[in-house]
Amino acid sequence: QVQLVESGGGLVQAGDSLRLSCVVSGRTFSNYVMGWFRQGSGKEREFVATISRYGANTHYADSVTGRFTISRDNAKNTLYLQMNTLKPEDTAVYYCAAGIYSGRLSSDHVNYNYWGQGTQVTVSS
Repeated sequence: QVQLVESGGGLVQAGDSLRLSCVVSGRTFSNYVMGWFRQGSGKEREFVATISRYGANTHYADSVTGRFTISRDNAKNTLYLQMNTLKPEDTAVYYCAAGIYSGRLSSDHVNYNYWGQGTQVTVSS
Protein backbone atom coordinates (compact mmCIF):
# COMPACT_ATOMS: atom_id res chain seq x y z
CA GLN A 1 0.00 0.00 0.00
CA VAL A 2 1.20 3.50 -0.82
CA GLN A 3 1.37 6.05 1.96
CA LEU A 4 1.76 9.80 1.53
CA VAL A 5 2.58 12.13 4.41
CA GLU A 6 2.59 15.89 3.97
CA SER A 7 4.37 18.40 6.17
CA GLY A 8 5.43 22.03 6.15
CA GLY A 9 2.12 23.83 6.52
CA GLY A 10 1.58 26.66 8.95
CA LEU A 11 0.40 30.20 9.59
CA VAL A 12 2.16 32.91 7.62
CA GLN A 13 1.55 36.48 6.52
CA ALA A 14 0.72 37.60 3.02
CA GLY A 15 3.88 37.82 0.94
CA ASP A 16 5.69 35.12 2.90
CA SER A 17 6.92 31.77 1.61
CA LEU A 18 6.44 28.15 2.66
CA ARG A 19 7.72 24.85 1.37
CA LEU A 20 5.52 21.80 1.63
CA SER A 21 6.93 18.28 1.54
CA CYS A 22 5.29 14.95 0.88
CA VAL A 23 7.10 11.72 1.66
CA VAL A 24 5.88 8.64 -0.18
CA SER A 25 6.43 5.10 1.02
CA GLY A 26 5.31 1.62 0.08
CA ARG A 27 6.06 1.57 -3.63
CA THR A 28 8.62 2.92 -6.09
CA PHE A 29 8.18 6.68 -6.02
CA SER A 30 9.20 7.18 -9.64
CA ASN A 31 6.29 5.00 -10.75
CA TYR A 32 3.92 7.86 -9.97
CA VAL A 33 2.92 11.13 -11.44
CA MET A 34 2.60 13.44 -8.45
CA GLY A 35 0.32 16.35 -7.78
CA TRP A 36 -0.69 18.95 -5.24
CA PHE A 37 -4.31 19.87 -4.64
CA ARG A 38 -5.93 22.13 -2.08
CA GLN A 39 -9.29 22.62 -0.47
CA GLY A 40 -10.36 25.80 1.25
CA SER A 41 -13.07 25.91 3.87
CA GLY A 42 -16.44 25.49 2.20
CA LYS A 43 -14.83 25.08 -1.21
CA GLU A 44 -14.30 22.19 -3.58
CA ARG A 45 -10.94 20.51 -4.02
CA GLU A 46 -8.78 22.49 -6.42
CA PHE A 47 -5.80 21.50 -8.57
CA VAL A 48 -2.55 23.29 -7.77
CA ALA A 49 0.32 21.61 -9.64
CA THR A 50 1.53 18.33 -11.06
CA ILE A 51 4.87 16.85 -12.07
CA SER A 52 5.85 13.93 -14.27
CA ARG A 53 7.57 10.82 -13.00
CA TYR A 54 11.12 12.07 -13.42
CA GLY A 55 10.39 15.77 -13.11
CA ALA A 56 10.82 16.73 -16.74
CA ASN A 57 7.34 18.18 -17.08
CA THR A 58 5.17 20.30 -14.81
CA HIS A 59 1.77 21.94 -15.01
CA TYR A 60 0.25 24.61 -12.77
CA ALA A 61 -3.09 26.15 -12.06
CA ASP A 62 -3.32 29.69 -13.39
CA SER A 63 -3.82 31.01 -9.87
CA VAL A 64 -0.38 29.85 -8.72
CA THR A 65 1.70 30.11 -11.90
CA GLY A 66 4.80 32.19 -11.27
CA ARG A 67 4.48 31.90 -7.49
CA PHE A 68 4.54 28.15 -6.78
CA THR A 69 7.08 25.56 -7.90
CA ILE A 70 6.55 21.82 -7.77
CA SER A 71 9.57 19.52 -7.66
CA ARG A 72 10.52 16.01 -6.65
CA ASP A 73 13.53 14.10 -5.42
CA ASN A 74 13.12 10.48 -6.45
CA ALA A 75 16.16 9.43 -4.40
CA LYS A 76 14.38 10.70 -1.29
CA ASN A 77 10.85 9.64 -2.28
CA THR A 78 9.79 13.21 -1.66
CA LEU A 79 7.59 15.71 -3.45
CA TYR A 80 7.86 19.44 -2.77
CA LEU A 81 5.80 22.55 -3.29
CA GLN A 82 7.65 25.84 -2.91
CA MET A 83 5.09 28.58 -2.36
CA ASN A 84 6.20 32.19 -2.67
CA THR A 85 4.34 35.48 -2.41
CA LEU A 86 1.52 33.79 -0.58
CA LYS A 87 -1.92 35.40 -0.61
CA PRO A 88 -4.86 35.02 1.78
CA GLU A 89 -6.73 33.19 -0.97
CA ASP A 90 -4.07 30.47 -0.84
CA THR A 91 -5.41 29.47 2.58
CA ALA A 92 -6.45 25.82 2.37
CA VAL A 93 -5.61 22.28 3.32
CA TYR A 94 -2.98 21.10 0.85
CA TYR A 95 -2.93 17.48 -0.27
CA CYS A 96 -0.33 15.57 -2.21
CA ALA A 97 -1.53 12.84 -4.55
CA ALA A 98 0.02 10.04 -6.58
CA GLY A 99 -1.27 8.85 -9.92
CA ILE A 100 -0.44 5.87 -12.11
CA TYR A 101 -2.04 7.21 -15.26
CA SER A 102 -0.13 7.64 -18.51
CA GLY A 103 -0.24 10.38 -21.10
CA ARG A 104 -0.49 14.10 -20.52
CA LEU A 105 -0.29 15.54 -17.02
CA SER A 106 -3.72 15.84 -15.53
CA SER A 107 -5.33 18.40 -13.26
CA ASP A 108 -8.32 16.13 -12.60
CA HIS A 109 -8.30 14.61 -9.13
CA VAL A 110 -9.99 11.45 -10.41
CA ASN A 111 -6.73 10.46 -12.10
CA TYR A 112 -4.86 10.32 -8.80
CA ASN A 113 -5.03 7.06 -6.91
CA TYR A 114 -3.43 7.80 -3.55
CA TRP A 115 -3.75 10.80 -1.25
CA GLY A 116 -2.11 12.15 1.85
CA GLN A 117 -3.94 13.40 4.92
CA GLY A 118 -3.30 17.06 4.15
CA THR A 119 -1.46 19.94 5.76
CA GLN A 120 -3.06 23.28 6.66
CA VAL A 121 -1.73 26.49 5.14
CA THR A 122 -3.15 29.72 6.53
CA VAL A 123 -2.17 33.08 5.08
CA SER A 124 -3.16 36.17 7.03
CA SER A 125 -3.58 39.56 5.42
